[in-house]
Amino acid sequence: MKSAYQLAMDRLEKQSPSSTLTASQKSKIAEIDSLARAKVAEKELFLREQVTKALASGDHQGAQQIEQQLALEIRRVHADAEDKKAAVRSKP
Repeated sequence: MKSAYQLAMDRLEKQSPSSTLTASQKSKIAEIDSLARAKVAEKELFLREQVTKALASGDHQGAQQIEQQLALEIRRVHADAEDKKAAVRSKP
């Protein structure tokens, strides 16, 4: 007798079967992740330096704006990477 969890997983598998990724897809996804991490690191280095300069000059509002810009840039980079990975996953 199957548990409720197993029955739910069976229904889910029927609705949207899971697919395995090919080696090529895995390598492309890994490359996308690597590039995204590099872009985030680059933006963090540049903008953290700007925050430090703003704080050193006493511009706390400017530092806060730069922090918000950094958060926005990081979210954008991650969203772009997820879109690219979804495109790779959808191709056979």
